[in-house]
Amino acid sequence: MSGHTPPLSKIDQKPGEGDQIMEYFKQQVQLLKEKAVLQASVREEKKLLVENAKLKKDIEDLKKILQEKQKRKIARQSTSKSAAPECSTLTAQAGPASSVPSTPGSNPQRDEGRRRRAERRGERKEKKLALVALDPEEKVDVSRLDLRVGRIITAKKHPDADSLYVEEVDVGEATLRTVVSGLVKDSPLEQLQNRLVVLLCNLRPTKVRGVLSQAMVMCAASLEKVEILDPPSGAVPGDRVTFLSFPGEPDKELNPKKKVWEKVQADLRTDGKCIATYKGAPFEVRGKGLCKSQTMSNCGIK
Repeated sequence: MSGHTPPLSKIDQKPGEGDQIMEYFKQQVQLLKEKAVLQASVREEKKLLVENAKLKKDIEDLKKILQEKQKRKIARQSTSKSAAPECSTLTAQAGPASSVPSTPGSNPQRDEGRRRRAERRGERKEKKLALVALDPEEKVDVSRLDLRVGRIITAKKHPDADSLYVEEVDVGEATLRTVVSGLVKDSPLEQLQNRLVVLLCNLRPTKVRGVLSQAMVMCAASLEKVEILDPPSGAVPGDRVTFLSFPGEPDKELNPKKKVWEKVQADLRTDGKCIATYKGAPFEVRGKGLCKSQTMSNCGIK
């Protein structure tokens, strides 16, 4: 019959069509997962914007408090200056007989001096706290580090040190950076050639045994060994390594006197899955993935 409907089991007779449908559904599931991750990132970003706005308001409030205290201090100083001649005139008119008897053991001038010194100390402390809140350089976290993906173009032994390598590294700039690393014991020379690494790029350049080193290769480290951190697959030289929970632009150059690197380094660790983190926030190349150690979990990073 021309209107006969084929059995349901015979509808799909094309070879491989079922596999194609399954692959399509897998792709849709993956897209949904990626969308969920993106939405979570947007929510986190909105949360950070709200926190930043609150911080700005707190700073403005501190500024107002500081200004008010400064005004009161100036007013007190003006009052004391105007009252001093008046008091001396009254004392001269009254003579010695009118002086108020003091309590035995008390010294009014000394007590007044102590009170004023205590006030000045309190004002200096409040001013310092306000300045700390206003000065962005006083904030010490990982956002001040300029961490970038680099590719080692060449690596060779240091001419004057058996434990050091000298590497020429591409970090997405017009010229290569020279980096001196103490990796001879832990990384064979052939494993460094053309290798992607994570570099700390805003340390002050320093001569190491006569060679100027312009960055530092980031490694997971324990007492037993050192392992170079790997950027995610697809990363390229010059990619920034950032931290979702710690936004901000890095210093142009870290001031050695302020010990920013030393303070931040204390909180750099690999987690149980060998992912490099700062206070639990992963080293991330946005849109490409996370930085990891190959085998070293729950250890420091330097």
